[in-house]
Amino acid sequence: MKTVVVIGSGNVAEALAGAIAASPYGLAQLYARNRDRGERIARSYGCPFASDPQELAPADIHLIAVSDRAVGEVAEALDFGRAVVAHTAGSVPLDGLPGKIRNRGVFYPLQTFTAGRHISLGDVPLLVEGSDPQTTRTLLRLARALSSNARQASSEERAKLHLAAVFASNFSNHMYAIAQQLLDRYGLPADLLKPLMRETAAKALESVSAADAQTGPARRGDMPTQKRHLDLLDGYPELQNIYENISRHIWEISRKT
Repeated sequence: MKTVVVIGSGNVAEALAGAIAASPYGLAQLYARNRDRGERIARSYGCPFASDPQELAPADIHLIAVSDRAVGEVAEALDFGRAVVAHTAGSVPLDGLPGKIRNRGVFYPLQTFTAGRHISLGDVPLLVEGSDPQTTRTLLRLARALSSNARQASSEERAKLHLAAVFASNFSNHMYAIAQQLLDRYGLPADLLKPLMRETAAKALESVSAADAQTGPARRGDMPTQKRHLDLLDGYPELQNIYENISRHIWEISRKT
């Protein structure tokens, strides 16, 4: 049985640990500097835990599932022997891992992970890159054991996908947050937006082009309605700026479709 050590105690590390524990691969260890959270994850999936670099377990693959800015620091601090070592950061290139690691790679799950929410990796895109063909094959085999959607992606391709994911996930969620905050200020129930939010996401997923599913006053070029909205945002110049910029961009795109 091939074995994997997961390094980290965040949401991505927890999701990977759970998926690996349920796969034909062996979860050899959960290693993390955060002892409380790391021990909890290790107990959940029945694997040993370590926080001392000297106690890092040997394994066929070590997955570094930490924040983007911590990847290099964590990799430098540990001795991986001859194992394949891959980080899971979408925006960090392959050479974000130090040169001391001979068999370097990237194992990026293209998904949003939130504490307290169980995410199955069964259909999540797992984007793999290796420093050499053998490392790539090793990581692809693991990816295919965890997901039906495993594929190779270069650092350049992954950076572009990560950028698009920020627009699709982070920015869209921020729009939901703004909408909820506005209704809170106006004393109206935010739950009224939920059917709209579900339908908007469903249409975007079902359409050949999300731009074709666009509706609303900006799409129609309805300036009187937009002015009334901006008047309601009087006193919130940052939100007025967001509203105007996005409306302008929607109108420009709609004229081309």
